[in-house]
Amino acid sequence: MSTLLIDPIQIMAPPSLSCRLIVLTGPSGVGKGTLVKKLLLRHQELWLSVSATTRVPREGEIDGQDYFFFEQQKFDDLINNDGFLEWAEFAGNFYGTPIKEVREKLDIGRPVLLEIELNGARQVRKTFPDALQIFLAPPSFDELERRIRGRATDTEEAIQRRLTRAKDELNASNEFDAVVINDDIDLAFLKLEEAIGFQ
Repeated sequence: MSTLLIDPIQIMAPPSLSCRLIVLTGPSGVGKGTLVKKLLLRHQELWLSVSATTRVPREGEIDGQDYFFFEQQKFDDLINNDGFLEWAEFAGNFYGTPIKEVREKLDIGRPVLLEIELNGARQVRKTFPDALQIFLAPPSFDELERRIRGRATDTEEAIQRRLTRAKDELNASNEFDAVVINDDIDLAFLKLEEAIGFQ
């Protein structure tokens, strides 16, 4: 799959958003959540798929809004019953996208946004090869480490797992349809909008 580096924007024609699945991937700490919130505020036609996870909620997170927080057994049951569009283990926890709601939204013509990890994006690529896949990258690995440590929510062991995983994720950026570098949040947002086809 050829990759377009969105700096400057090189997408020739904006994709149609009708019945479109959009996948946003990038390492932990790169700013996916912040950019997704901005997208949803400006483009209310987008529907953000809520992921399920086995991890403990962070302060302020709401079940069913930020994530569905599942016990491991419930998560395993959905895996065994093909209840996920994609799922992956990351930093000792499981994450997945419940498939039923995604298909329902696409069937009525509403564009769906998935904010998922690399392995999940690869799984979606097999099921939905026409999905638009965008990789969000940091300006540098050092900056990414600074952001992750600045969260102050993880143990040193968890931070090291995230950083190791981030190296693999950054090496896979050429698998994606577009790469947006998040150096400045407002500029990255404009690049992301253009990559999706809003501009």
